[in-house]
Amino acid sequence: MREGSLDAPTRHPIDWQNPDFYDEYKLEAELERVFDICHGCRRCFNLCDSFPILFDLVDESPTGELDGVNKADFKKVVDACTLCDLCFMTKCPYVPPHEFNLDFPHLMLRARAIEAKKGEISFADKELAKTDRNAKLAGPLAPIANWATRTSNKFTRGILEKVAGLDARAELPEYSSASLINAANASTPEINRDAPGFGRKAVLYATCFTNYNDPDPGLAARAVLARNGIETVVVHPHCCGMPMFEQGRIDEVAKSAKIVSDALVPWIDKGYDIIALVPSCALMLKFEWPLIVTDNANVKKLSQATFDLSEYVVHIAKKHGMAPGMSPVPGGISLHIACHSRAQNMGQKATEMLKLIPEAEVHVVERCSGHGGAWGFKKPHFDTALKVGNPVARAVDNGGKAFVTSECPLAGVHIQQGVNALGSDQPKPELIKNPIQLMAKAYGITV
Repeated sequence: MREGSLDAPTRHPIDWQNPDFYDEYKLEAELERVFDICHGCRRCFNLCDSFPILFDLVDESPTGELDGVNKADFKKVVDACTLCDLCFMTKCPYVPPHEFNLDFPHLMLRARAIEAKKGEISFADKELAKTDRNAKLAGPLAPIANWATRTSNKFTRGILEKVAGLDARAELPEYSSASLINAANASTPEINRDAPGFGRKAVLYATCFTNYNDPDPGLAARAVLARNGIETVVVHPHCCGMPMFEQGRIDEVAKSAKIVSDALVPWIDKGYDIIALVPSCALMLKFEWPLIVTDNANVKKLSQATFDLSEYVVHIAKKHGMAPGMSPVPGGISLHIACHSRAQNMGQKATEMLKLIPEAEVHVVERCSGHGGAWGFKKPHFDTALKVGNPVARAVDNGGKAFVTSECPLAGVHIQQGVNALGSDQPKPELIKNPIQLMAKAYGITV
């Protein structure tokens, strides 16, 4: 048996329809097996809080080994996992095809799936995960909803903390009065027929966040692609299911996969590429869905046709070349590489994209922001989210750049909050919600 593996990581389908998947005794045995391997290795000590919690439980146990840990405390490890996938993709030497066959994030997913099957997810968490439904209700009342969720509104945020468990200090996403779909239907950018990429066509999968919370990155993407000769349409048939995935509600994710793939595959058949505007959603379409819905031809076809936004721009640049007309963006850029971009195993595409801008000065921060989706908003986790993200905040604060951006819309705001919490005298960089907006800025495009 090898000590570790240098082979590319591979993943097995998630066996969520097998009754054994939900057997608590078998789960406990697998948790013991995996946790003992992790304890003996400890390469993941500086990732999410699951690993420090696990190692402290072992070190403080009577035996100093896993057999001395109270099995009821395993839940603390499960609850701290943000499903960022970095342990699997970047650290663990024992992932498949190694004989140890270790997939820590998917084991945490299994534990949550059992909790979900037992009805242990709170009503508030279930409702918060209905992102499409919530946004459709909040959008028409966006000014009121945004007023109520501001951290400065102590009264309403105090209520949200008690009722929904959302930490009153956490910056929550605002809602947009106009969705990306509506904005795109109202105005179509002119296609640059002289661009090297003219003739390509792409569907922008809007995602819940870009469609309902912040359409500007989607509009910037559409404008940049149009400048480069690419015709685009914007669609949003359904949520990708990531909020349900985080809760272990795999059956709901499977439903999302079928709905979205059925809607998008006809576009693929008409010659369109598919671009997901948020890395977490791209990860779902490209990698997680095919492991959950293994027998669906549309899910497989969509996974093979999907690009992350930065990945697509770099693809166009390499295959066709970029349209001229970009100017330097003075002041430099601190770029955070999102965990779910890294988990796509495609390299630093956002870095490559921003370096297409003339004289680009890009300071790359490749470390977890600490947010972890809805996890980082929660009262039990917010302080931990700030702690895990503190190295990123310090790197950005010390970077001295004019702008800070992340491919992950939640990470960008969380990093800004972390930078402000440092209380340093350094000038604070302007937060740009998505790197594509800096490319639009370089082209002189305003949206």
